[in-house]
Amino acid sequence: MTVVGLGTQDSFGEAEQFRDRHGITFSLLWDESFESWQQLGVSSQPNALLYAADGTELRRWSGMYDEGEVLDLIG
Repeated sequence: MTVVGLGTQDSFGEAEQFRDRHGITFSLLWDESFESWQQLGVSSQPNALLYAADGTELRRWSGMYDEGEVLDLIG
């Protein structure tokens, strides 16, 4: 399984600080242009999307979501 974070707001440095502060080990991608939001159909934060290895979207959370539910699905 591969987990990738996609950031668009604040700065990449702030995203790295957040990742490090919380002990997150997955890779981060950065998109200052917000083009990824348009491509993924995202209109606000927080937002989480879960995809299968073949690119099929399995689940989408918009707004506040239960992190435990996400972890259960990927665990």
